[in-house]
Amino acid sequence: MNLWQQNYDPAGNIWLSSLIASLPILFFFFALIKLKLKGYVAASWTVAIALAVALLFYKMPVANALASVVYGFFYGLWPIAWIIIAAVFVYKISVKTGQFDIIRSSILSITPDQRLQMLIVGFCFGAFLEGAAGFGAPVAITAALLVGLGFKPLYAAGLCLIVNTAPVAFGAMGIPILVAGQVTGIDSFEIGQMVGRQLPFMTIIVLFWIMAIMDGWRGIKETWPAVVVAGGSFAIAQYLSSNFIGPELPDIISSLVSLLCLTLFLKRWQPVRVFRLVIWGRHRLI
Repeated sequence: MNLWQQNYDPAGNIWLSSLIASLPILFFFFALIKLKLKGYVAASWTVAIALAVALLFYKMPVANALASVVYGFFYGLWPIAWIIIAAVFVYKISVKTGQFDIIRSSILSITPDQRLQMLIVGFCFGAFLEGAAGFGAPVAITAALLVGLGFKPLYAAGLCLIVNTAPVAFGAMGIPILVAGQVTGIDSFEIGQMVGRQLPFMTIIVLFWIMAIMDGWRGIKETWPAVVVAGGSFAIAQYLSSNFIGPELPDIISSLVSLLCLTLFLKRWQPVRVFRLVIWGRHRLI
């Protein structure tokens, strides 16, 4: 197989080249959202379009293009699919054995307030699952937990997708950062350090945003101490672990630290008003 050097601007215009290069991912979103295709069907067409763009526009040799497709398939099958299967398997076992109900009871014993349950389950536990499993599993599992706690399914899924913004950059065992390092040639440790310096601010903003979505400004005023404890401890642990340990463990370490700090804090403090999603029409995602 001959060595091939990619031309990053084959159209002679960086914006046009970027637009053509983005056609596969744009089609993927279009196929899922507008065409309502199943995931594997949309992904198959996306691979075909990406292959066509590589061959016809970037003039990539056929052997190199096919080798890239095969490599991408097996790379996704082993580290990504294997992690998801393991996470879902553990979740199914917990449901079948009744351990899921124990988890639910444990959360209710910490706080009956659904805003704080969102912090515990959606944020802390979701961030842990993001670091351990990633690739959609955290949203699916935490949303199911929240439904068991009284949340509407779509509402829970929407909140979990938003709150997953904080830990998603590091993904499962740092795979997004590691892959970014392989693709760019930049040391993945340095990429992780820079990400860890930016995300702490995003963490605090996202948590206040979630409280605003659930209960408006009143929710922010009533829950800000818990938000500061959960978000602050997560942000500090995320910064330290990403800058001094590596990109593999920031989500796991920071989520456990945040969960511990928030749980201990809620043993001493609870909001004056217990918030429950009783009237669905008043508490909707916008």
